[in-house]
Amino acid sequence: MHKPNVTVAAIVKKHNEYLLVKERDKFTSRLCYNQPAGHLEKNETLAQAASRELYEETGLSLTPTGFLGIYNLYADNGVHYLRFCFLFDATGTSQQLNPIDKDIISAHWFNLEQIKYLALRSPLVQKCIDDAITRPPLSLDTIYN
Repeated sequence: MHKPNVTVAAIVKKHNEYLLVKERDKFTSRLCYNQPAGHLEKNETLAQAASRELYEETGLSLTPTGFLGIYNLYADNGVHYLRFCFLFDATGTSQQLNPIDKDIISAHWFNLEQIKYLALRSPLVQKCIDDAITRPPLSLDTIYN
């Protein structure tokens, strides 16, 4: 039986910048950038998982403001991911970026022009940013818990 990996991602905006984390791809070993993201854990909601991953990978403690959508990816590493993306607004926060997760090298704010030149973990990184700009967010209660 096929079981895709359920993952969450935090699309975090502050003014005109987006938060990305620098990490080493476990499949290719290359350095790349991704949204704070990870796997759903037992007994947590998708929104809770997104907030937890955001905290672990950046040190930011924020609550999602909206739901962006579900993304289906058959990655080059042979894994099928279902990625649930949540929107976060960091405007007004003075929290410092301080990754806790040992797999995260650093966390940075980038504008759209800078993101064009980064080595992104997957095409979903740019797709989610584009969608966050062009699509209205869905209500968090779109997902029944």
